[in-house]
Amino acid sequence: MWNYEKRLQYPVKITQTNPKIAQVIISQFGGPDGELAASMRYLSQRYTMPYKEVTGILTDIGTEELAHMEMVCTIVHQLTRDLTPEELKASGFDKYYVDHTLALWPQAAGGAPWTATYFQSKGDPITDLHEDLAADGTTA
Repeated sequence: MWNYEKRLQYPVKITQTNPKIAQVIISQFGGPDGELAASMRYLSQRYTMPYKEVTGILTDIGTEELAHMEMVCTIVHQLTRDLTPEELKASGFDKYYVDHTLALWPQAAGGAPWTATYFQSKGDPITDLHEDLAADGTTA
């Protein structure tokens, strides 16, 4: 069970809307390398990890990724709130708006919806940890 604090780890206070930037940042929510895929990756892989210490670490990381997702969603929300129809059309955000209004919905910047195919969970510790490192961009 988690203990949820009703505050962001890093407060987000955006005062000017910018739907063009929001269209790029939304990929960090629902894109292939976004926070939703990251949280699902770690929280799914933890169940077949044979080492209890690593299971705990995967749980911690997956939970942290959920916190990142909350910050990304807050950023997108603040960049798009109270947009006028003219601003929506001029920015190209109108296509998103037709399906979701200004609600947050996980998709990549190109418009592809989030899918579980963005992450892998094989049950082999080496394979799964290698995939984690590759997805987080920490390998060279």
